[in-house]
Amino acid sequence: MASLTRRELLKTSGGALLAATALAALTVEPVAAQTPRRGGVFRLAMQLDPQGFDPHATVSFVTMIPLSFSHSRLVKVKAGPSVKPGTYPIEPDVAESWTRSNDTTYVFKLRKDVRWHNKPPVNGRELTADDVKYTYDRFLTIAGNPNRQFLESVDRIDVLDRHTVRFVLKEPSAWFLDMLASTATWLVARECIEKFGDLKRVESAIGTGPWMLERWEPNVRLVFVRNPNYFVPGLPYADGVEILLDRDPSSRLASWLGGKIDFAPEYQMVVRRLDLDVARRQKPGLQSVEYPWPVMGLTGFKLNREPFKDVRVRRALSRATSLADIFDGNAFSLGHYVAQGVVPAALGEWSVPIDQLGPEGRKDYRFDTADAKRLLAAAGYPNGFKTTVDTTAGFGPDFMDYVQVLVRNWKDAGIDAELNVKEYGAYVSTTVFGKFDKMMAGLRAIFTQPDSYLAQLFLPESPLNILGVND
Repeated sequence: MASLTRRELLKTSGGALLAATALAALTVEPVAAQTPRRGGVFRLAMQLDPQGFDPHATVSFVTMIPLSFSHSRLVKVKAGPSVKPGTYPIEPDVAESWTRSNDTTYVFKLRKDVRWHNKPPVNGRELTADDVKYTYDRFLTIAGNPNRQFLESVDRIDVLDRHTVRFVLKEPSAWFLDMLASTATWLVARECIEKFGDLKRVESAIGTGPWMLERWEPNVRLVFVRNPNYFVPGLPYADGVEILLDRDPSSRLASWLGGKIDFAPEYQMVVRRLDLDVARRQKPGLQSVEYPWPVMGLTGFKLNREPFKDVRVRRALSRATSLADIFDGNAFSLGHYVAQGVVPAALGEWSVPIDQLGPEGRKDYRFDTADAKRLLAAAGYPNGFKTTVDTTAGFGPDFMDYVQVLVRNWKDAGIDAELNVKEYGAYVSTTVFGKFDKMMAGLRAIFTQPDSYLAQLFLPESPLNILGVND
């Protein structure tokens, strides 16, 4: 049997997701190399309040971003100027090292200087292998964990000694370490689960990370203070972190331009292309770095319900959608985007551009309103049909602009889509888990490996197979 390269394999499987990756501008102030000094407070902005502090109960970025300041993982994705864009190397976090004795056995040695935050009920005790086992056992067994499939290859977790833990897999998994590095796998303390249960209170957000969550003022800010017992010597440099909570992109931009926040004001700390000229005028000497943004839009439908059972209807929706209409006018992109399939361009060699797909794959992404009408007529809908689309304004006004373009495109083909706009918390707890009637429109979670982009949405046993794929 002839072998296929990863790109050849992906070329044969053009999906029908309606998505593209915008090129975001990451702005940085040019500074001369200098020795870091202790002190100061890092300030950034986020659109919404967190949906609690339980990493095993949500896929929401507004929970995962705050936890990134207070919590740690067994291993993590390496970041920094030495990392080539589009690559996601894995490095230790609370693990000191790891070995693989065979294709299904990984042994992790833990650092011996890691302590939980010195707050009740954990009170600064040492992190041990029992904590690692507890976290991942909980990850795999807690009801409703939307990311459970990340680690379903795990058969068991064994504590070998106080600082050594072994993972035994059911079968080889090429992406096991990448899955362990997911932001869904922050380590949690048994005492916090037993005392607080749902981890919605500030007091429950206890980790081993560089800062400790001190207070949460809903709709105003999250305030973190330096962890004096952080296990990386000399770090963190900053005495604190403040996350300002502001729904208005214009207000966030003004705060950044006015020096009230230190990082760029949008999701993933970027600047919208619409705002870039203003930023350059008001911040002379500003430098910008462009990179493929891994955020993907997702338009979904219930495959077991009419009219979406018919593949011709699904193809009609795809061909009625213009990526140019979406991204030429959107504030984030203004025409700068990379048309892509199921795996985003930000994953480098794992992503295949649409123009490199096979003939059938390319056809499914081609904008052709007349062909969409023909497909609908062939499926028994010569006059189109009406449908509802569940979505949320919680992703911001630019996302809603994207959804409105979809609605207009579909209307031109005879599909009358009515939006059911949900509050963000309701959307995350219902629509994200497949609780919608006909269609949905949202954003996909971000991953550092291709498997989750393919498996999470399309494997029948996945908790987030919200479309009902079963083939």
